[in-house]
Amino acid sequence: MFCLGVSGGLDKVHEDTRELSNTFLHDGAAVLVRDGRVIAAVEEERLNRIKHSNKFPIRSMEYCLAAAGIQLSDVDRIAVYATETYCNAMLESLFGSRPDASIPLDAKLVMRKLLAQEFGTEVDPSRVSFVSHHQAHAVSAFAMSGFEQSLILAIDGAGDFLSGLLALGSGTEVTQLATFPENNSLGLFYLETIRYLGYGLFDEYKVMGLAPYGDPAPYRELFEQFYELLDNGGYRVYLDRIGPTLRRSIQVRRKGMPFTQQHQDVSASLQEALERIVFHILRHHREATGMKRLCLAGGVAHNCTMNGKLLYSGLFEDIFVQPAAHDAGCALGAALMMSNELGRPAPRERLQEVYWGPDLGSESAVQQELEAWGGHLDVERSDDVAGSAAEWMANGAVIGWVQGRSEFGPRALGNRSILADPRPAANKDRINAMVKKREGYRPFAPSVLEEDASEFFDLPDGTRKFPFMNFVVRVRGSKRTALGAITHVDGTARLQTVSRKTNPAYWEVINAFKKRTGIPVLLNTSFNNNAEPIVDSVADAITTFLTTELDGLVVGPFLVKKRAATLEDWTALAVSLPPYARLQGVRAYTARDRQETVYQIRKGHSSGDSVRISQDVFDLLMQIEGEAVLGDLLDTNTFDQARRETVVKELRRLWEKRCLRLHPSHAARVHQNNDQMLEKV
Repeated sequence: MFCLGVSGGLDKVHEDTRELSNTFLHDGAAVLVRDGRVIAAVEEERLNRIKHSNKFPIRSMEYCLAAAGIQLSDVDRIAVYATETYCNAMLESLFGSRPDASIPLDAKLVMRKLLAQEFGTEVDPSRVSFVSHHQAHAVSAFAMSGFEQSLILAIDGAGDFLSGLLALGSGTEVTQLATFPENNSLGLFYLETIRYLGYGLFDEYKVMGLAPYGDPAPYRELFEQFYELLDNGGYRVYLDRIGPTLRRSIQVRRKGMPFTQQHQDVSASLQEALERIVFHILRHHREATGMKRLCLAGGVAHNCTMNGKLLYSGLFEDIFVQPAAHDAGCALGAALMMSNELGRPAPRERLQEVYWGPDLGSESAVQQELEAWGGHLDVERSDDVAGSAAEWMANGAVIGWVQGRSEFGPRALGNRSILADPRPAANKDRINAMVKKREGYRPFAPSVLEEDASEFFDLPDGTRKFPFMNFVVRVRGSKRTALGAITHVDGTARLQTVSRKTNPAYWEVINAFKKRTGIPVLLNTSFNNNAEPIVDSVADAITTFLTTELDGLVVGPFLVKKRAATLEDWTALAVSLPPYARLQGVRAYTARDRQETVYQIRKGHSSGDSVRISQDVFDLLMQIEGEAVLGDLLDTNTFDQARRETVVKELRRLWEKRCLRLHPSHAARVHQNNDQMLEKV
């Protein structure tokens, strides 16, 4: 019995349907479940390379089906992560006043048309279901918790005109206790506040990391004007008060401005307010229901500082946080809801790992991908990559580590990670600057061998496994200096424990580092730069390796270093535009206050996603159909040496920002494959 859950939008990656892009939220994903067990799952952003992609998750669906070796016709139920009423209302609000035959005001029909277009098969209406958004959040957590009974809290920004629900889980059923309206949204409460700190949607976790630098006391009374705690675990937030009050009370920070102590204190007050409200809800319902266990889901459940405080509070004996607590996790919940409805509930087992994404492929395929970059990479196969990687890191290297199947959700859990020595405090600043290109205050997470965790971290009684980086815990005082790169300013860390059983390759590299240094911990952060989602494929890993200052790369059994590539090596590459990018020439006023044509690459729907380019690069890229070898383009345009160097330098800068692709040409790959076949003969 196969059930496919999907989240995301109803337009395709190459389409510029602005209205639809904002209709069905974000974080597109597909999850395939067979008889209540997850077979495959991946977020669309990992495959189409658009952060928080809200496109129709076609590539995710294709991957899930291929991983199971089935066709769409073999799927018993396809479940969408929002109610049909909500989806129809969104379509009506956007297109009701201007009917378009290509966009029917019927969400099920839209879904079936897309499936027919992409998979070439008609889908019976009875096989397409729509589920409650927050019920999907709740089920995604409870069904994976292993609990027989628990309290469930699902809270986010918005979905299905609500912002969350409280429920009881028992056996295979989830029973709703209460819902929270959209105008009482804790997600929007957080988001509305951080707008005045220079941040926006998807930046909430950055403010959570800034909060420990501040003191909540100076703005505590001010924030108490923004919410009210009511009887019986109720609360009320006053979203309309936040903007006017903050504009009068603080210096509003614009993006790129430095952080003042005032901004840090506001962050601390916001975090404290969120925690007060959540604790208020849960204390009441813990007592009213007698439930000793808690499940958390929804975007707000990614606030791992709040989760850690709940853990230490002792309010519950055990807490399970769904690792993909954001909207991508609703695809999981939707699939599980349908599987349960069809008589195949998820087994009552605690989730141990989420390595559900695409695999690297065969060793020969990985080798071929790496060797295609011959002028840029030195590649060596090793029978002990863990030992070599540990040696690199012990000697100060920061490396990319890519193994097995990718993780489902927003955390790199040891298969698509950047790794480094956790001891030197300077490593935090170094990685923030050279790889992530992000704010220097942002912390990094530690991965520790499960059996050594309690020696280095002050863990609550009875809790030893933290496989998903869902909780901030205290670093033991005696170990904070020794773990300078991963200990946050308040003495805490967002912990991942690593089990030899669930991820032997990652366990081995940490253990190899332990043998050399005595420290069974590595600094672990997601393998990506600031312009892209976490890498998924070997090609993604190579691109990020070559466009950051990483010292080394380990992919499967291969150790990879950079070569000093020549101009000829760069011009031997092919150049192409990704499906989400568009070339534009627009008339605009320049600094000299006169109108000129400005050339740019637009990556998304807003002007903020546009990157200025030179006319030379614009003219060059306009000549491409599909892909073209860079050297051939330069020869066609008869550029002299200096001009060639300037254009290549600009293209490399645009590649770093993921505005275009540089890669070995298709023709070169075919030639390489033919050579390999002749060698075998």
